[in-house]
Amino acid sequence: MRIGLVNDLPMAVELLRRIVVSTTEHAVAWIAVNGREAVEACRRDRPDLILMDLNMPEMDGVAATQRIMAETPCPILLVTASVDANVSGVYDAMGHGALDAVDIPSVGADGNAQAQSAALLARIAMIGRLSRDVAPVVRTTAPARTAAPSAQQLIAIGASAGGPAAVATLLAGLPGGFRAALILVQHLDAQFVPGFASWLGQHTALSVRPAIEGDRPEPGTVLIAASGDHLVFKSGHDLGYRSEPRDYVYRPSVDVFFESVAQWWQGDLVGVLLTGMGRDGARGLKLLRDRKYLTLAQDRATSAVYGMPKAAAAIDAASEILPLAAIAPRLVEACRQSF
Repeated sequence: MRIGLVNDLPMAVELLRRIVVSTTEHAVAWIAVNGREAVEACRRDRPDLILMDLNMPEMDGVAATQRIMAETPCPILLVTASVDANVSGVYDAMGHGALDAVDIPSVGADGNAQAQSAALLARIAMIGRLSRDVAPVVRTTAPARTAAPSAQQLIAIGASAGGPAAVATLLAGLPGGFRAALILVQHLDAQFVPGFASWLGQHTALSVRPAIEGDRPEPGTVLIAASGDHLVFKSGHDLGYRSEPRDYVYRPSVDVFFESVAQWWQGDLVGVLLTGMGRDGARGLKLLRDRKYLTLAQDRATSAVYGMPKAAAAIDAASEILPLAAIAPRLVEACRQSF
């Protein structure tokens, strides 16, 4: 991959350069010292990936991500001094289409620095696979429904790049007394999920928290997949995590979650697929539609990255394709009419 580096600190740039060129699979496309230079460099030479800092002079990483994804879109990985210290900026940038965020590796030759460098390279490799749009193989025939929960309402949501802002907008449109339970699978490293849940909680009257093993859907509560493993229903009531399938690029996978919903859930349901790169969730959404559930996909005009919803539209997985602002009102209507 040809990778653009965006950071105003020479030491950080050199560290990232060495990590990138430590493997023959990658090369540095260009270096920018602020967001404005990155936007201009991307216009001249669009790379396969950008490693973007957040805090920079002239134009920060949030504004640069917004400009690049609007003008010359390409995969962006946020690499900053401290993700935890920049939670708001991280999710703002992800809302504009950044794929993920990691702390910049520490300097040194000790085991911790080497492990951090290896983890960054692994993240880069994963984004490379996503960029090639490798779709996981999912069963397309619906498994038989087994033991079901008591009548309860569920909104199953999948999202990836651009998802944080899209989910925040959706949740902000739901009333505090919304009766359905909501479960979200967002492509996000597990370590960032608690901060993400807290950030989402600022945008909604609903309760938001990471899902833990043995959780059950709760009315008016948003549960978020919070593991590198896949969130699934393990029975008609209980949620949990499983490692299989291990070879999926997407972890947690929206398809795997939607498939478990189709297997176990017998209450009222709406499946929702939001902005994201790749195809994860499209086949799972089709499975839900084949089970006669209402399925919604975000439209092209309002998607930060029109990958996952586009894949869903291509296989007729969505019974309705809606702009982001219309999805929450549609859920309220469905809850009132069907639930």
